[in-house]
Amino acid sequence: MKKMWQLWLTAVLAVLLLTACGGTDDNQDKGTDNNAASTEQSGKDNGSDSEASEDAVTYPMTVTDATGKEIILEKAPETIISTLPSNTEILFELGLDDEIVAVDDYSDYPEAANEKEKIGDMNLNIEKIISMNPDIVFGHEMSLPGSEAGYQQIRDAGIPVYVVKNAMNFDETYSTIAAIGEATNKPEEASKIVEDMKAKVEEVVAKTADIETPKRVIVETSDVPEIYVPGKNTFMQEILDKIGAENVVTEEGWIMISPEEIVKQNPDVMVIMHDYTPDVINTIKKRDGFADITAVKEDQVVQVDANLTSRTGPRLSEGLEEVAKAVYPEAFK
Repeated sequence: MKKMWQLWLTAVLAVLLLTACGGTDDNQDKGTDNNAASTEQSGKDNGSDSEASEDAVTYPMTVTDATGKEIILEKAPETIISTLPSNTEILFELGLDDEIVAVDDYSDYPEAANEKEKIGDMNLNIEKIISMNPDIVFGHEMSLPGSEAGYQQIRDAGIPVYVVKNAMNFDETYSTIAAIGEATNKPEEASKIVEDMKAKVEEVVAKTADIETPKRVIVETSDVPEIYVPGKNTFMQEILDKIGAENVVTEEGWIMISPEEIVKQNPDVMVIMHDYTPDVINTIKKRDGFADITAVKEDQVVQVDANLTSRTGPRLSEGLEEVAKAVYPEAFK
């Protein structure tokens, strides 16, 4: 099942990221204003709220999801279903363990997620979701190609569906966490999560700031015969930029690459983000011609936890650190 999930995720990301507009640097410069879900709080007296906490949430509240649909929340959700691991990790980190009643089959972190009811993988069990009658279902923009009709069935049953934006960089991840925190009456917790993530990012960036010679890196997200690698305007490109490493892939989005081209590019480091191949590191090193690659000769073929960098949630800053350690281990001694 893990192989299916990783291949499905890679394929979906390839489609979404190849069609994304604008670069990562532009998104960073713009900050988070364009990415956060918009909210309107009904019945709020602006004059009388001057002494209230700026993080306070007032219901009823209207939120607008990634598809532009408005959802009216009469109260903070007391029963929640998550349909994607990144949503699940955000919701648990917000402290909503008791409110989460079901998650998708791939949600395996934190450990408590494994104890929740399961509602399917990329093919959601719509009937089961409707039968559980949650206060809200957190869908995801990444799932829209296969789940849009199912989401509409859930809406037609009177259950709100909030489609979470497919975050394309760190800033959009911060905005996603803030938006989910607001919708669930956890704004302060969301702010703390984002604050901690930013601190971790700054720490990692500082440790790699003095690297004098950038290493040339290639990142594999799937194995032969269809090797996919991230290029420009992808999350991994932003990660490599933050740690001062050079991506050998110069094309836009996610592309399929041949083993021969990897040999030609001769990367200093190979970061491996797939784990469904037995003894994957040694298997890669034994590919034809790979014995001559610098990364292989210097034992710099390193496997990292794909979930830390593919799930755009609270652990993303840990993913940045893991990639940084793989590329520049000397900076973390």
